Amino acid sequence: MTDVHKETGRLLFARSWDFWRGTPDMAHLPPMEGYEIAFAGRSNVGKSSLINALVNRHDMARTSNTPGRTQELNFFRPGGVEVDTNSLPLVLVDMPGYGFAAAPEQKVRAWTKLIHEFLRGRANLLRVYVLVDSRHGLKPVDATVFDQMDRAAVSYQVVLTKIDQIAPSEIAPLKAAIMKALEKRPAAYPEVLATSSRKAEGMEELRGAIAQVLAERS
Repeated sequence: MTDVHKETGRLLFARSWDFWRGTPDMAHLPPMEGYEIAFAGRSNVGKSSLINALVNRHDMARTSNTPGRTQELNFFRPGGVEVDTNSLPLVLVDMPGYGFAAAPEQKVRAWTKLIHEFLRGRANLLRVYVLVDSRHGLKPVDATVFDQMDRAAVSYQVVLTKIDQIAPSEIAPLKAAIMKALEKRPAAYPEVLATSSRKAEGMEELRGAIAQVLAERS
């Protein structure tokens, strides 16, 4: 990632961003305008907080202390206007949290089906950022989601969350262990980002990474 990407990322998210729509199934997805960047992760991993920090807002994505609150695909776009693919070809997607054991089995199956169909059905989906709680590391359910994205040939990258809640000396070994686990996965991007939404750590790198993905596609 270059300084140019970081500056482009800063400008990209200096714009006003707003909630566009939420959809519980594929039948109600918005049109594929521009490019999409999605965020996935286990329930209560901090997805909504990270998205809010990314766009410099406190209330765009709904946060909750109750795991599994995000039950739809939620779409966000700049300025609350129609996406202009010439000026800012980007839509953010907050995917339903996965791995919440207390959720009813039927609901878990519905979320899993929605994620699977979304991954396979969005030709304009550039990358999925898979959030992993730095306090807990990878879990078996994360590997299941990686398998889905490998099969769907969707590029994904792991983002550690809540690094302010672990010792700084733990970050590098954790990143190294995750990169090792991803070595043979064909769709995984071979770099792990580390963030703290509460302290805005790693946001510059994440914004730059998204800008780089867009630049490589354009």
